[in-house]
Amino acid sequence: MKKSLLSAAIALTLSANYAVADNHGGLMFEPGKDTRFHWASYEALKSSNLKGQTVSVFGPWMGSEKEHFENVIKYFEEATGAKVEYAGSDSFEQQIVIDAQAGSAPNIAIFPQPGLAADLASKGFLAPLDSNVEAAIKSDYAAGQSWVDLATFDNQNGQKDLYGVFYRADLKSLVWYSPDNFEDAGYALPQSMEELKALTQEIVADGGTPWCIGLGSGAATGWPATDWVEDMMLRLYPASVYDQWVANDLKFNDPKVVAAIEEFGWFSRNDAYVDGGSAAVAATDFRDSPKGLFASPPKCYMHRQASFIPAFFPDGVEVGLDADFFYFPSYESKDLGNPVLGAGTLATITNDSKGARAFIDFLRSPIAHELWMAQTGFLSAHAQVNPDLYVTETARKQGEILRYATTFRFDGSDLMPGKIGAGSFWTGMVDYSGGKSAQEVGDSIQKTWDALK
Repeated sequence: MKKSLLSAAIALTLSANYAVADNHGGLMFEPGKDTRFHWASYEALKSSNLKGQTVSVFGPWMGSEKEHFENVIKYFEEATGAKVEYAGSDSFEQQIVIDAQAGSAPNIAIFPQPGLAADLASKGFLAPLDSNVEAAIKSDYAAGQSWVDLATFDNQNGQKDLYGVFYRADLKSLVWYSPDNFEDAGYALPQSMEELKALTQEIVADGGTPWCIGLGSGAATGWPATDWVEDMMLRLYPASVYDQWVANDLKFNDPKVVAAIEEFGWFSRNDAYVDGGSAAVAATDFRDSPKGLFASPPKCYMHRQASFIPAFFPDGVEVGLDADFFYFPSYESKDLGNPVLGAGTLATITNDSKGARAFIDFLRSPIAHELWMAQTGFLSAHAQVNPDLYVTETARKQGEILRYATTFRFDGSDLMPGKIGAGSFWTGMVDYSGGKSAQEVGDSIQKTWDALK
């Protein structure tokens, strides 16, 4: 549910009316002309002579996203002489398994999230990448070790290898607000979780309501609260603890997890802190929840949600003018840096070849990121890209959050077994919002997980 929302709305959030001329043999930007691009990484491609070779690529991008990606691919073809055949499908996750098992996998498979890639790696269907690629990711990506960790899986022998390069990221650790409302009330943007809590209390003292929170989502009701808990886990503990929790090596009813749920409750279970009181949290649809930011007088001042949420703002609300965002801050007292929760697409080799290796190298180069950034609908965690190439100020600011992240982790519930991450975790958070204790909720979710084993 959450992955589809992000992928469906990210392009709308980041897009602007923007067009470039196609006058350079099918290339959108003439190589070497616009000095904002890292053309050196394009020129380096020319050392790979791949004339006569075809690289097949299969991924989830369709429609305008497919068009944007194919515009990037043209530069690889022009520089290397290879032909790249891209196919996109909304049934990617089912089809790639079928193709891998049948021995007909493409050279490159681009996964919407790493869970399925890890499963295929453990069965020998992915080709590991070499140590040079690992070193480059650590060096070139913001929070580089995180991106290596997220693409490192067990092979058939239970040994760990690096299997992919992340290309395109999505961002969740955001708080949305109305700049006009903040200015009118004299509120400053918080720089730490301690300051965010102090601001919450200040707004109440001034007679306002700090937060709009809604968990409603039909059959998926509860998922917005899981994002809160995931963000809190990353802010209370090192990333290694988060990874243990996602794998259930750290149990759901462990005091650490219970404390993270209670941190969400600090915001959501105080009637004075939430529009409509705490009883309204589970009953309010997540799509309607942010509308309180734009009421007059405001029904709330802040709303924590991912980068897609402007798709559900009222008509006429302009991001950057009527609405803006800030990073969901970390605890200054914990000294854990700037952790970010999000998602991203992972490029892997499913049918090895010289061309496939070169294409992976291309996707981890600055130019491959910049060429999509300049078209809209793309966020990059690559630390070497030029942020001036983002088409909108919204995208540039979100890109800066990724750029200065010290830790990046995927949505934990998306990586958990379906009966947990899209089942008891969702319903457990609804129960918590309804009054059950965090310990009771943790015990119940862990009981479900134990039954799976």
